[in-house]
Amino acid sequence: MANAKLETIVLGAGCFWCSEAVFLSIKGVEKVISGYAGGTAENPTYELVCTGTTGHAEVVKIEYDPKQVSFEKILRVFFKMHDPTTPDRQGNDYGPQYRSIILYATEAQKQAAEDYVKKIRKNYARPIATEIKRFGKFYAAEGYHHKYYERNPDKPYCRLVIEPKLEKIKRAE
Repeated sequence: MANAKLETIVLGAGCFWCSEAVFLSIKGVEKVISGYAGGTAENPTYELVCTGTTGHAEVVKIEYDPKQVSFEKILRVFFKMHDPTTPDRQGNDYGPQYRSIILYATEAQKQAAEDYVKKIRKNYARPIATEIKRFGKFYAAEGYHHKYYERNPDKPYCRLVIEPKLEKIKRAE
């Protein structure tokens, strides 16, 4: 894909290990990097982000080829893989670092995300809590977080949390 014009979106849907594994499974997604964004602390570490005081969320920076995968499909997968109605929580993970967040790079992405939320909100009993805000800085997570599922498929977290999410997305698509 050396000639493909890739687009970028940054999404937070709870633990970035799950998000990374799910988005890497989508055709047209070329690269996924786990990291931190949405806050104010410079050069955050995992330990610091886990305190919930940095304003950052665990996110994935996704580079995708819009000729192979639409932004709407990226959003559809994002909303299917987590509960966007639970502020600051996904499953057993809780705190502002696990919030649902879309960090848009362009006004077109912002509009598409807002329109998508309007379209799907009737599908939820509670209000959608997903934050939609302009992308600022992205800080890549420490190396041991990258491709976590790929490197650790037999770990309990991978089997009990990530694999069911992957199966859910496969069934939905």
